[in-house]
Amino acid sequence: MNRNTIVKPSHEKVYQQGGIYCGYNPHQIESFTPDIFDSEYWQSQGLVVGTATGRGTTYFVQHETGQWVLRHYYRGGLIGKIFNDGFVYLGIDNTRAALEYQLLNTMHDLGLPVPEPIAYRVMRHGLYYRCDLITTRIINSQDLVAVLSKAPLTDKQWRKIGRCIAQFHQHGIYHHDLNSHNILLDDNEKIWLIDFDRGEKRPVKQSWQQANISRLHRSFRKEKTRLSTFHWQESDWQYLMEGYLL
Repeated sequence: MNRNTIVKPSHEKVYQQGGIYCGYNPHQIESFTPDIFDSEYWQSQGLVVGTATGRGTTYFVQHETGQWVLRHYYRGGLIGKIFNDGFVYLGIDNTRAALEYQLLNTMHDLGLPVPEPIAYRVMRHGLYYRCDLITTRIINSQDLVAVLSKAPLTDKQWRKIGRCIAQFHQHGIYHHDLNSHNILLDDNEKIWLIDFDRGEKRPVKQSWQQANISRLHRSFRKEKTRLSTFHWQESDWQYLMEGYLL
């Protein structure tokens, strides 16, 4: 990544103690404690309002300013079976959580439909680190897999999804894992993109954009094969591309 394109937010405040480093948004958190990254902290207060399961458990918690999403970073693939949630430490600004936090701030400032970043934590242990991220929750929304498991989308909605993705690409935003699980549709039919782990800000109009779109196409095909009920057809992809190319 050309990190010169990602500007560290000027309002970010830092908490550091021993091997723990946290960055947070003081506009969202008036009195900071690193305990907010531990699910037990929220569970003890009865403030866990939901969970989601992927590589690990994501917690939805109720804060006085709204609902937040608490996510711990895990490795995928074969290496994830060995190291699970440990990453090689190459400086705080190169950690997965700090990079995603900064990218989310950049996109939020651009007015792109993404969750607002709240805080991140990096826990260093010698040459390795573990990390967490907190963002706002997109209320009354479902990912496209959940939506399409119930009913099909209209041609207009598919074009709207395509236009949304194009908006990110026009700003040079690369989503490393652009798939049907990371696109949300809310009750007002607004499209959102989530989970920008390993995302980057890249030069516009290069081959990465087509590769990004192709990845999403494969995602729909995969879910169509995997699920017994999934209201998606190849013709829907054409409507999405019409919106993307507008």
